[in-house]
Amino acid sequence: MFHSGQSSDSPEEAGELADLVHALMDVKPTYTDPTGLVHSLGAPDVLVITPYNAQVRAIRVVLPDFRVGTVEKFQGQEAPISIYSMATSSGAEAPRGMEFLYSLNRFNVATSRAQCLAVVVASPALIRVRCLTPRQMRLAERPRTARGSSH
Repeated sequence: MFHSGQSSDSPEEAGELADLVHALMDVKPTYTDPTGLVHSLGAPDVLVITPYNAQVRAIRVVLPDFRVGTVEKFQGQEAPISIYSMATSSGAEAPRGMEFLYSLNRFNVATSRAQCLAVVVASPALIRVRCLTPRQMRLAERPRTARGSSH
């Protein structure tokens, strides 16, 4: 899903995310907990996380029954499914800069909330970011390498 000109919120991304969540819920997903018990999943079992309060508001419009918040809100909490919405269209449009958007700690907290499935929803332009320092290169590389991880 491509969008442009968005910094701290993206209605387009919120809409795509809502379509994704509804498609997932339509198949009546289940989750097997560590003790072997199988549970049906619903809205309380999905965390939708984003770095920006403006995107929290945009997502709550399209997913009013789901738990939506910033990384800070969900620190220490878990759920079977965690979805991270990056919101920003490109690295150049990140309102707090690349250091904030690509923070390894922020990305780790967002994706490690998942007990079963972690999903990152983002504009493709975020993996084609122009880096000015070696640190920015390492930060920008994280979302690409996480695709194949087994978290």
